[in-house]
Amino acid sequence: MVPLMPIKVPDNLPAKEILINENIFVMDENKAFHQDIRALRILILNLMPNKKETEVQLLRLLGNTPLQVEVALMHMESHVSKHTSPEYLSDFYNVFDEVKGVKFDGMIITGAPVEQMEFEEVNYWNELMKIMDWTVTHVTSTFHICWGAQAGLYHHYGIRKYPLDKKRSGVYLHAKRAEVKLLRGFDDAFYAPHSRHTEVRREDVEKNPDLRVLSDSEQAGLYLAASENGRNIFVTGHSEYDPLTLRDEYFRDLAKDKTVSIPENYFINDDPNRAPVVLWRSHANLLYGNWLNYYVYQETPYLLS
Repeated sequence: MVPLMPIKVPDNLPAKEILINENIFVMDENKAFHQDIRALRILILNLMPNKKETEVQLLRLLGNTPLQVEVALMHMESHVSKHTSPEYLSDFYNVFDEVKGVKFDGMIITGAPVEQMEFEEVNYWNELMKIMDWTVTHVTSTFHICWGAQAGLYHHYGIRKYPLDKKRSGVYLHAKRAEVKLLRGFDDAFYAPHSRHTEVRREDVEKNPDLRVLSDSEQAGLYLAASENGRNIFVTGHSEYDPLTLRDEYFRDLAKDKTVSIPENYFINDDPNRAPVVLWRSHANLLYGNWLNYYVYQETPYLLS
């Protein structure tokens, strides 16, 4: 399911208010008349080691909407990648100095395998803080994933992360906790993957009046939170994961530590030799489609400059 474009109705039609109260996307004649269309400019800060795999996962979701999207890729200049060649980065990626004078409709900050380190111990933390400060004035809405969500909550709001007793890996049932545009079309209960060693706690987010908890899980904890103005979206899980990503991570970890737990609620009968059942794809598409449509396309100015 892809996000629908708005219903255009006369400005004073009585049904308009009813539809809006039912969370139906309605655009009045005046707004529709003045609306111009251009490609959305989305910047992806890819912090994952296997950059090509992450690119495919994110672009698949960004491309599954009626909106035209123009993507730029960025990597950290203060970090030397061990898994992606300098030639590849030079051909397809930017560094911050090359984009800092440009404004973007949206930005995605991915996760990174550094969550067991303190933020200040990460070798590119100072550069990342500079980039996150820059998003306040140069990006309409920023979508933070997993460690990127933890980093954003820590930098912008001072919310800390906590170590888990063991890695939280699996596909978990989540509850919708708010009626907001980001969750339009979502079922009351839905699945999403998680893969992390640390967590941000719901009660810490709820203490901040500028943040709102949108979804959580009894097993996995906080999943979705957002700033009240929608400029920052925080996703602690990995809705972008491919069907076999958790499997590949499990066998990678198992080769290093034979006590690693099997991802929860993932393999049929918890048997790693059987293929997993994908339970999260439709809601992953909804999540990214809703973000692009309601928090980027409908909010960004036509002339970004």
